[in-house]
Amino acid sequence: MFELAIVFATVAVGSFLQRVSGMGLALLSAPILSLLMGPVAGVLVVNLLAFLNAAMATTTVRAWIDWKKFSLIASVLVVGSVPGAYLVRIASPALLQVLVGSLLLIALAVVVYGQRWIPPIGGRGAAITSGIVAGFMNTTAGVAGPAVTVYAVASAWEQRSFTATLQPIFMVAGLISLVSKLVLGAGTISDTNIWVWPIGIFGMLLGNWLGLRLADRIPRSRARTLSLLVAATGGASALGRGLLTL
Repeated sequence: MFELAIVFATVAVGSFLQRVSGMGLALLSAPILSLLMGPVAGVLVVNLLAFLNAAMATTTVRAWIDWKKFSLIASVLVVGSVPGAYLVRIASPALLQVLVGSLLLIALAVVVYGQRWIPPIGGRGAAITSGIVAGFMNTTAGVAGPAVTVYAVASAWEQRSFTATLQPIFMVAGLISLVSKLVLGAGTISDTNIWVWPIGIFGMLLGNWLGLRLADRIPRSRARTLSLLVAATGGASALGRGLLTL
């Protein structure tokens, strides 16, 4: 019961923040569910829920999606996802906890401080590189957004178009990460408590419903700051737990 309550609360808050600020579900859920369910099962659950959540969000922001940039980034996600799935298959749980925590903290640092030191970069090569890195990070740690955020900062991508385009990218990334790990035998969802899925989906629907109604009242910067703080705490916890059990 405690596990299901944590899943519900985490997914609801993450979905709410993603609806308000563009990112949130994976940032919050990945470290918390990795600690709760283990780094393999936790990230698998995040991958599937992130796919469903992003699919819903895509339908409401499609008018602002940059489909050219989406195609560049999404088309190479699998290039990073496959080696990520292989690493998940061969690494120990403790090492995966360290990997999840480290990647998340590094990614958050880049998101927070990236504007200060990332040089202006544009073009197809930068978009493709961000897609490959996003695929790897999403498969191993459940987070694709920070890698694409680096590209958005470097290319001066307009904010509304960027946050809208993130949603179909998250959708494709979640699906590719899930399929690649299942095909390569890097994880399974058969051992997951069956109640995680309806509870998680209900939390996701509630978070989206609240987000749609309160988005205009909450500054995007405040929602983003909250999601980053919670994600940083979870990432540090995952890293510490992994180091202690190596």
